[in-house]
Amino acid sequence: MAATGSPARRGRGSAIGGGAGRQRGRASRRTASEAGGPSAPARIGPTRSAVRRAGPNGPEPATRSRYRALARPSSTSALRSWGPGFLSTPSSSRPQSLLPVLRKSRHQPGPLAGRMTELQSALLLRRQLAELNKNPVEGFSAGLIDDNDLYRWEVLIIGPPDTLYEGGVFKAHLTFPKDYPLRPPKMKFITEIWHPNVDKNGDVCISILHEPGEDKYGYEKPEERWLPIHTVETIMISVISMLADPNGDSPANVDAAKEWREDRNGDFKRKVARCVRKSQETAFE
Repeated sequence: MAATGSPARRGRGSAIGGGAGRQRGRASRRTASEAGGPSAPARIGPTRSAVRRAGPNGPEPATRSRYRALARPSSTSALRSWGPGFLSTPSSSRPQSLLPVLRKSRHQPGPLAGRMTELQSALLLRRQLAELNKNPVEGFSAGLIDDNDLYRWEVLIIGPPDTLYEGGVFKAHLTFPKDYPLRPPKMKFITEIWHPNVDKNGDVCISILHEPGEDKYGYEKPEERWLPIHTVETIMISVISMLADPNGDSPANVDAAKEWREDRNGDFKRKVARCVRKSQETAFE
């Protein structure tokens, strides 16, 4: 009797369990049809409530599933929830990071970056002027043409001793670009001077005042041209050295260079002496 009763009880249990399962299936289909959607698929695995009851590490799978859902937005409305850090485009439903845009703007400075560069150059020029006033350098003096303009300087150069320019007091102007010291200033003699490396208009032509980079003619090395480490002091020392030792191979004044090579103690010397006398007469005008 016990043997025959056990299968029956097991059978009834199976039938009851099957009936309850069918009832739950019908109930879920009714709920789906009432909502106007397709029949809900059978749930595989533990429910969310079961996951949360799984112990101290239970809530983590549910949390990760929510993050995975956020990481794959599938609509424009979902993209808006990302906030200002991302952009959405009509042609794509995937978020686009702003980092490439920010990197591009960093390589293409706007008005603010230009303004900052100008402020930095003005601060640097003011510092150099204060240093020259505090610790004068032999051979020249410097000051502003206009007290309200840090980018235009006037310098007085004393002709170096033991040269044809000795005794001269030559006035020149330095005009600095707004992005100094990234680019060099322009230098122009106001006092008349006869020199191979100063053109007839007074513009100084030496390597240190040439734009940085490679020389397209291959004559000058990049390190001989302008570098941001140069200052007004190094410029003036180079100009004084130029007066003492002209470079006739790359002249700005071809006639002066020819006379310096062929008749240094003749016409060249007489023209320089005349410029020295004139500079003395007009030095403090």
